[in-house]
Amino acid sequence: MPRRGEPGTHATRLDGPLAGYRPAWWLRNPHLQTLWGRFARPHPTIEEIGTRRERWDTPDGDILEIERIDAPAEDAPRLVVLHGLEGTPRSHYVRGMLAEARRRGWGADLLVFRSCGGTLNRTRRFYHSGETGDLGLLVDRITRERPSAPLLLAGYSLGGNVLLKWLGERGADLPRQLRAAAAVSVPFDLARGARHIQRGFARVYQAHFLRSLKRKARAKLALFPDLGDPGRIGAARTLYDFDEIVTGPVHGFAGAEDYYARSSALRYLAGVRVPTLLLSAVDDPFLPAAVLGEVRAIADRTPALVVEFLPAGGHVGFVSGQPWRPFYWGEWRVAEFLAGRLGPL
Repeated sequence: MPRRGEPGTHATRLDGPLAGYRPAWWLRNPHLQTLWGRFARPHPTIEEIGTRRERWDTPDGDILEIERIDAPAEDAPRLVVLHGLEGTPRSHYVRGMLAEARRRGWGADLLVFRSCGGTLNRTRRFYHSGETGDLGLLVDRITRERPSAPLLLAGYSLGGNVLLKWLGERGADLPRQLRAAAAVSVPFDLARGARHIQRGFARVYQAHFLRSLKRKARAKLALFPDLGDPGRIGAARTLYDFDEIVTGPVHGFAGAEDYYARSSALRYLAGVRVPTLLLSAVDDPFLPAAVLGEVRAIADRTPALVVEFLPAGGHVGFVSGQPWRPFYWGEWRVAEFLAGRLGPL
């Protein structure tokens, strides 16, 4: 088993930087890869990592929560992390990525999406896969605060979709400090992802997300009675239903299909101009594998995109090593990719 910060040494048919990855033999099933981090991954806790929370006022009268790690020097690299659907600062991959940043001497900022910080946000809106305004606000503030610090971005699942959409929207109009980005287990096509998660064991994930989303929607109804029909919200049985009833209308879309069409990262990939790693597993239970083929075709025509699609790894899994000493290869790979793009400003 490699030491932390080193790739694995097992023989594999993968080439280049992927040659060090071999899925944990005890987590061969994609669902085991997906669930291990949530239910069995040990420390560090967010307290042990040593973040501090800041709350920023937003132009629309809301509060933006940021979990921050201070860098040892003003010009040290700074990593922005975006979590997934209903993620929190305690999500296993968030803790792992923040710990990796601290280990490398980087500063870090976790953008906690609105309503995901433990308290309900103030405004009628929530967050969603296509909302890029808060990321822009965070990047603008960091680059003003730390003009000499190289900036790195990493997004997971929904957060990866947000990241890629923002990069595609901005094109070459980016701060000079931005060096590279990485997007992990992205649902590149939201419509096909929403249908895919309705099948087989993946319905367990859908039920988990729905419970959390519906709980927040009910709390919002107490503040904003026009948010939606309580009966319809309670009767939602799929993420598509929830997006049709709540996410779409609340955020200015005609419904779920309009939301998916306008927010999916797939349509923005060709506009990405900063070196960006796309790390996904073909067996990701949240997305049909055929979508990755379409992503690869776009990446072939987009020099900034670096595709690394592994045969196995689940959704935000990529666990290697032994049961008594697991190695979270995905986080190491993201950090290595980003570190390899650092250079003088």
